[in-house]
This record gives sequence, structure tokens and C-alpha cells, in this order.
Amino acid sequence: MSGHSKWHSIKHKKAVVDARRGQHFTKLARAITVAAREGGGDPDGNPALALAIQKARDASMPKDNIERAVAKGTGEGVDADSIETVVYEGYGPGGVALLIEALTDNRNRTGADVRHLLSKHGGNLGEPGSVSYLFDKQGVIVIDASRYDEDDLMPAIDAGALDIALDDDVFEVITEPGELGAVRSALSSGGIDIESADVTQRPKSRVPVAESDAARLMKLIDALEESDDVSAVHANFDVDAEVLERIAG
Repeated sequence: MSGHSKWHSIKHKKAVVDARRGQHFTKLARAITVAAREGGGDPDGNPALALAIQKARDASMPKDNIERAVAKGTGEGVDADSIETVVYEGYGPGGVALLIEALTDNRNRTGADVRHLLSKHGGNLGEPGSVSYLFDKQGVIVIDASRYDEDDLMPAIDAGALDIALDDDVFEVITEPGELGAVRSALSSGGIDIESADVTQRPKSRVPVAESDAARLMKLIDALEESDDVSAVHANFDVDAEVLERIAG
């Protein structure tokens, strides 16, 4: 059975050309700016900024873009935008819980957009606290399980990882949020290729979703993630890997 990491892995492998690369860079730059504004411009002393910069590098964002985003956040030469972090809670098809993170300069606009997308794709917005208790904030490193076995990932445990979980054909290396960078470095130093590494809201348990609801759910998640202001979507669905492959097409 599969969850969000598996869905992203499938989508990543099938995406030959990223038609939304410019939009993706904009979101990454916004995350860097907010992290720099809230914790300072030195990534060595600001784990959130270090993570945001690493994600930008993983996406091949030019160095100049990264530096401008940091400068924007610290107010060097340019006034930092009044961007705030907002988290929306709701439900998707099949009763799946959704945590939707946004970085926005207009809370009303973003809230209306999120509500519209949920309604359009068979979901609904919930009250604050309605689903957040179903998730734990953790670092998650995703690795292709067809290339490595669990013994190859032991450096992660030595570096402080909490667990290594197999999710169909991907490993999820679980860490405390503050240990993500150290564990990632240990794996990279050991020659392990990493598909993704992020601090995420990991579900404590998952909701089985029938194939009839799964397609609508994936369309909803994709639509939310394509929204300009949405920075991340977390969900607690459980869907067969073969079903996800068929949906991804």
C-alpha cells in the first residue's frame, strides 16, 4: 500500500519536462525568503533556511536566484515581502485528511482558492485542529528501494535516523526535523542517491482509499500543489501502488 511519498515518486519519474519550472522556482524562492526573514540569513545557524536552500539546489535553481531570495528575506537592499505561513485543514475524497501549507501575501485570496479547489474536487475545508492531530512533523528522506537494500541505509541510523520504512518500492528514512540535514549528509557520503528530503507532516496512520475515490483524490492533491500560494500538501491516504501507476498514466 502506498502514500504521498510514493505518489510523488511516480509523478517525478513520469515528468520528462517540468512545464511549471518557473512556478516551482517561485515557490522555492518564497520559502527561502520566509526562512531567512524568520531565522536569519546564515544557513549554518538556521536549519529551516538550510533545508530551503538545499531543496532549491536539488531543483537546479541558479545560485543568483537563491542569493536574491535570502537577501530579500533579510531586508538587504530590498524590503521583505509581507509573506505569512498559513495552514489549512480539510478532507478529500474517501475521507482522507489533508494538511495544506501555504505561503501567501493575501490570506483571503489563498483561503478562497483552497476552499474552491477542495469543493471542486470532492473535498471540504475543516476547522483548525480538525486533522492536524493525525500527523507528526518529521524529516522524511525518500530513496529508490529497487537500487538499495536496508543494509545500505545503515549510515542513516548511525547519524540519528529514527526509522527506515519500506513503502512499496521506496524507502522512507524517518528523522527528527532537526536531524534531517545530518542524516541526508551521511547517506550522500555513503553513495546513496536521494529522491527527496524534506520536513513533512507524516501521517500517524493511513486511510484505505478505493480506486473510485483515488483518482479524484490525486487530482485534488495535484490541483492544490499547482496553486501559486500552496507550498505543501500532506495527506494520510493508503492506495495500492498499481492503482497510483494507472492514475499517473
